Amino acid sequence: MNEDYLWDKSGEPDPEIQQLEEILGTLRYQPKPFEVPGNVPAPRRRSYFPLVAIAATLLVALLAGGIWLRVRTRHEPRPQYVQVPTPPVEGKPITSEPEKMPAPPKEHVAVNRVPRKRSSLPALSKREREEALAAKQQLMIALRLASEKLNLIHRRTQSTPANQIKNQHRVG
Repeated sequence: MNEDYLWDKSGEPDPEIQQLEEILGTLRYQPKPFEVPGNVPAPRRRSYFPLVAIAATLLVALLAGGIWLRVRTRHEPRPQYVQVPTPPVEGKPITSEPEKMPAPPKEHVAVNRVPRKRSSLPALSKREREEALAAKQQLMIALRLASEKLNLIHRRTQSTPANQIKNQHRVG
């Protein structure tokens, strides 16, 4: 047997090798042009629903945060200065009344020049309160649903399939 024939078919062929080549020749790769079958449907248009749902969720979250901040700052009490008794100084008699602290400088004090009218807000009737609570419940359910959908989308885009091998090399 001539090994040159196995590598570059330049030597004298062995009859057994020729017989094997003839038998396996039917299984040889034969290139074909790509043909698209006629029953393949046209590609679908991309669905923008997930993007719109994400944008709506962010908008609702921003609105809720703005309303919460507005309500929170409206009901905060104004800071009041506490009079702290000063320690006795040598040569000065101790008095029972604490000395008053000087007022802080004007440039460091934030003053709201618009007086607040707390009594101008009307109280809600029982029916309006029930409607407001029902609307709050619906908003909370919508936020939970949107959050679950976002979590699902995140898991699907970030996770790998269970049958995919992450590390194909043996360790140790």
